[in-house]
Parts: sequence; structure tokens; C-alpha cells
Amino acid sequence: MQVKTILNAVEKHRFFVYESFQLSQVGNRKQLEVTVRERQGSLAICSGCKKGARGYDRLEERRFQFVPLWGITVFLLYALRRVECVDCGVVVEEVPWALGKRPLTKSFAYFLADWAKHLSWKETASRFHTSWEMVYRSVRYIVEWGRERIDLSGITAIGVDEIHWKKGKFMTLVYQINSGMKRLLWAGEERREDSLRGFFHWFGDERSRLLEFICSDMWKPYLNVIAEKAGNALNILDRFHIASHMSKAIDEVRAGETRALKKTGDEVVLKHSRWCLLKRPENLTDKQEIKLKDLLKCNLKTIRAYLLKEEFQFFWDYVYPGSAAKFLEGWCKKAMRSRLEPMKKMARMLRSHRDLLLNWFEAKGQIHLGAVEGMNNKLKASIRKSYGFRTAEALKIMLYHKLGNLPEPSVAHRFC
Repeated sequence: MQVKTILNAVEKHRFFVYESFQLSQVGNRKQLEVTVRERQGSLAICSGCKKGARGYDRLEERRFQFVPLWGITVFLLYALRRVECVDCGVVVEEVPWALGKRPLTKSFAYFLADWAKHLSWKETASRFHTSWEMVYRSVRYIVEWGRERIDLSGITAIGVDEIHWKKGKFMTLVYQINSGMKRLLWAGEERREDSLRGFFHWFGDERSRLLEFICSDMWKPYLNVIAEKAGNALNILDRFHIASHMSKAIDEVRAGETRALKKTGDEVVLKHSRWCLLKRPENLTDKQEIKLKDLLKCNLKTIRAYLLKEEFQFFWDYVYPGSAAKFLEGWCKKAMRSRLEPMKKMARMLRSHRDLLLNWFEAKGQIHLGAVEGMNNKLKASIRKSYGFRTAEALKIMLYHKLGNLPEPSVAHRFC
């Protein structure tokens, strides 16, 4: 089977033909150049109004990188015609395989973007003998195309969170967490009220009024915007963030007690105990279990804080909000009597957000409350795989591409 037959089978253009082929060796790689010409008597397509027009001269021959065949780099060679359009004047023709002035074909852009979902952009560029910039532009084109056509109907539950992606740099993220559809809807720079307002402006007032559940942390600017823009929705505090605040409180008690023991010259039994106290009991290693058993025999402030933390886990097992409220109040009283300032601070914080905490039981079973943290884990893994990003714009494009579940252009063929 000839290469011409294969190209016509996978990507045939009505008004153009593959004319000639030249295989050459460039460095240590083979390269195939395919010369393309227009069919005799066919009109050029005006790049402005998309109407047919006669061409009267040509530009220099251009090279458009195509999808590699059997590991061979492929270029389509074509000299674009200039046309004199009645409506647009003198313009360059539009060809069906090109992406504007980019030196790559649409098919190769789709190909690179598809691989960029599985590999880092640098790995994709290296694997297919192109540049990082080419991969970035391909992904950006696909993302922009999909964002323009994204379906926002039927969204009733969203999750709001933020990530720290660079020293001193945060990004606000909004996920759809409906049952059966979990995806990244929006990413905005920084961690401010304006950041989240940007999402609601993009999402629209009408769709915002239809939201039933919003899962967020206790960051006051977020809570203010949610109350203002989506007052009809049930605002739920994310369980992961409560656990995170609890762990910070225990760590603060442990660090303070360790410093105090060192000053008095006593044996520092808390050495190497951090993860024994922060991890869930079922996740401890054998060595950590032994260490924790030894610690529980000691009369330490840190152990009192640890026992308070473990007792609070029963809060999430309640079914009825009323029973959970009684448990919460009882736990807060114990924490306030513990004489441990970090735990007292935790109790005051939980009391001030009591109603939002109890909303968790209203939403339980109706939405996937762990979806936000699950999406964040995927997001962080993608950032680590790429060894970070220099600009917020590049990071947003990668996140939309991998987590946005965006529609993609239909192509004449699919590459595996």
C-alpha cells in the first residue's frame, strides 16, 4: 500500500491532492516531505469571509508538521495562494489542514494534545520531535475550542478550593461535583474575593440561582461571596479542611510541649512522633503503632489533644443533624476545658461555623463530598509530573485540559 493511499484514507481534502513524496535523512532521523497542490480549477477559500475566490499569485512554500508515520517525521509542503476577495480585499487563502499561521497541521495539534493528557508537555515534545511551545499551543487551541462549547446545563453542586502552586502563589478552583459528573469548571488566579467573583460572573446569575450545594472551606472571603452570589445553595464545609485544621492544632501542641521538655532537660518522648499522631490509626505502620502505644501510656498534653481529635471523628458518623449538634457542643466544651490553647481555638472556630458544619448532614448521600479532595489530588499529581509551571496561564490550560472534561473537535481519524 502506498503512502498516498494511506494519507487519502485517513485525511483526504476535497480540493487538494498529495502530489509527490520525498524521504530523506536529517541527522539521525528520517523525514518524509509530502508536496500538496490544489485540484485543477478549484477556487481558493478566503481566510476572512470563507468564500471561494480566484488566486493570482503565491507566497513562499510553507512546511506544516503532520502526524509521524512509523516514527518518521512528516511535513506537508504547500505554497499558499493570495486571493483577491470581493469583500475582504487581498488576503491569503485558508487551507483545511492548517491552524492559522502555526507551522503544524490540525491533526498533529490534536495528536499532541491527546498525548499531553498522559505525558508531561516536555515528554510529549521530546517523544514526537517537536518543541514544548508547539505542544503548549496545541493544548491551548484544544482547550479554547472546548471552553467555548462547554455544556453548563444541569449543574447543581460545586466545590470551591484553592491550591498553592508556586511560592507565594495561589489559585482558586471551582469543581462540578454532581453525582456522575466531576470536573474542573473554572480556575482563577490568587485567593481573594475577586477570584471567586470571577467564577460567578462567568457562570451567570441564572445558573448560580439553580445551585443546590456548594462545598467549601472556612476561608471568610469565599463564604462572603457564596452567601452573596448563591444564597439559595446549601453551603457545606469540606470535611478534609476540618481534619487539616485539627492536625495543625495537634502539631502545634506537640511542638510546644517538645520545646518545653527540652528546656527542663526531661527525656523528649515525643521525638519522631509527628506522623503517629496525625495519621489515622488504620494507616499507621507497625513501627508507628508501637510508638503510639508507648505515647498513650504517658500523661502528656499532646496525648490529650490526640484523644480529642480521635473523639471528634465520631461526629461524621451521625445521621441526624440534631444529634450531631449535641455531640459538637459537648466536644467543644471538653476542648475549652482542656487548657490547650490550639484545641480551644479549634473549638471556637467550629462553634462559629456550627450551621455550616451541620449542613454536611443535609447533603450527605446527595453529592460526593470527597470529590473536591479527590480532584485536588489528581491536580497535584499533574503538577508534580510536569515539575511545575512558570506562569499561571500555562497552569490553567493544563488543568482545564486534564480535569475539565471538555468537548473536543471531531477529527477524520483517531490515533491510538
